[in-house]
Amino acid sequence: MKVIFVCLGNICRSPMAEAMFRQMVADAGLADQIQIDSAGTSDIAAGSPADHRTQAVLAEHGLSADGLIARQLTDHDFFDADYILVMDQMNMLDARSMAPAGLADKVHGIYAAVAGKEDHWIVDPWITHRFYDTYASLSETLPAWLTRFQNELSQN
Repeated sequence: MKVIFVCLGNICRSPMAEAMFRQMVADAGLADQIQIDSAGTSDIAAGSPADHRTQAVLAEHGLSADGLIARQLTDHDFFDADYILVMDQMNMLDARSMAPAGLADKVHGIYAAVAGKEDHWIVDPWITHRFYDTYASLSETLPAWLTRFQNELSQN
């Protein structure tokens, strides 16, 4: 299974989600079954490391930002991924418009796995400067995704 987290520039929310989820998947003993990546709908920050504030929040939680280099979502990602999880409504619109024919249904909102909060989103901390809120939101939704993926893997 392959999961790609997506935000606008791939320097704040999606790399934070990638680092957090990579650790969760490893802790669950599923690193050999679930691949994790991240990308942006834009190439505005391509080649840049994760934002220093994202790195700081990750470091405070014992997570490394090593290897988190911004890149833009590609057609190949839509063919390769099982799930493309986006952070906000604009990311949803952009990612779905970028999808090759028939693959837009792989795009899901970040809260889609949390019952009763499917319409919630994670605001860009590059704008709000609220990186701890981003971490808290991801801490709320990522376990639901892990449970969903564990259930899918156990059925296959």
